[in-house]
Amino acid sequence: MGPLHGIKVIEMVGLGPGPLCAMMLADMGAEVIRIDRPGGNLFSGARADILGRNRKSLAVDLKHPDGIATVLKLVERADALIEGFRPGVMERLGLGPDLCLARNPRLIYGRMTGWGQDGPLAQGAGHDINYIALAGALHGIGEKGGRPIPPLNLVGDFGGGGMFLAFGIVCGLLEARNSGHGQVIDCSMVEGSAVLMGMFYAMHQAGLWRDERGSNMLDGAAHYYNTYETADGKWVSVGAMEPQFYATLVRETGADPELFRNQHDARAWPALKEELARIFRTKTRDEWCALLEGGDACFAPVLSLTEAPKHPHNRARGSFVEVDGMLQPAPAPRFSRTPPQLRHGPRPPGADSDDILAAWGFTGQEIAALRAAGAVTGPPSGRQG
Repeated sequence: MGPLHGIKVIEMVGLGPGPLCAMMLADMGAEVIRIDRPGGNLFSGARADILGRNRKSLAVDLKHPDGIATVLKLVERADALIEGFRPGVMERLGLGPDLCLARNPRLIYGRMTGWGQDGPLAQGAGHDINYIALAGALHGIGEKGGRPIPPLNLVGDFGGGGMFLAFGIVCGLLEARNSGHGQVIDCSMVEGSAVLMGMFYAMHQAGLWRDERGSNMLDGAAHYYNTYETADGKWVSVGAMEPQFYATLVRETGADPELFRNQHDARAWPALKEELARIFRTKTRDEWCALLEGGDACFAPVLSLTEAPKHPHNRARGSFVEVDGMLQPAPAPRFSRTPPQLRHGPRPPGADSDDILAAWGFTGQEIAALRAAGAVTGPPSGRQG
């Protein structure tokens, strides 16, 4: 049933971090209703849209007054709402937090933006790379003397955005159980990314972290926390930070213990990286896995998207599953008593319009009127697609 079974969430469909947040809540058992645009967007309903899984779809024309009225009626029965538009868009639509909370005083109204709901940049366009740049995260990623390198869009969109909004929604729901009052969550990807950087801000102020890229133990400068190419052109990773693990790495790779005796002497790191690089090029990735994997050298092969689901550890754990013919990461984390479930993949826009409206208190006559007006669309009965 999932730990969030019984929670009802409205998702105003967007891209990236909003769908991740909604997927996380749905994976945990919440009933999340996607408010899709008629016809959807680039990814709507595509079998490969993994972030769209586990939700049913209601297609609503938000330019039609009856469409807005429909969403407001749904709000009355919802526990939470998620939106990811620029500040002011929901207010202009007639779905702003004041109106929604007036309909449902216990509603948790989750707002996802890059810059936040206010401030001098609030109305500007941006993407993950811009948000993590402002948070101080992007500056530290890249080789010494080189340019900053974006870490995909994991830090801003998904880490500092979607996951923080999911956390905020659950916190808001817990608080509302005690107070009986809802509230607005202002989730900024800049601020979420900055929180993720908290340890590095602390280390910098303690004199343990330099602002120069590629000069610190976790940013590619240290030989014991790095990646190395193998004899077959593949890559492995090592992260032997603690002295006992470092000793294991040195011993198991056959490195000269005298040469590697001063682990934290940053002046020696370049030469020690070169020596480890030479050593790792003497065996294939599989040979190194046979020697080091599962031990205390803090070692793992660097796997591609094709390889990761096939790894024996991921297979044994069921870390990847197939739903509707699409291989995808399984819900996480795991719960001993209320395990999350993957019920289905993404649904086409409006595929469940009738079923959703009926389940949320609309009469057959009301549904027919909304369809006739064009405020709600989708296949009749909502069971196709």
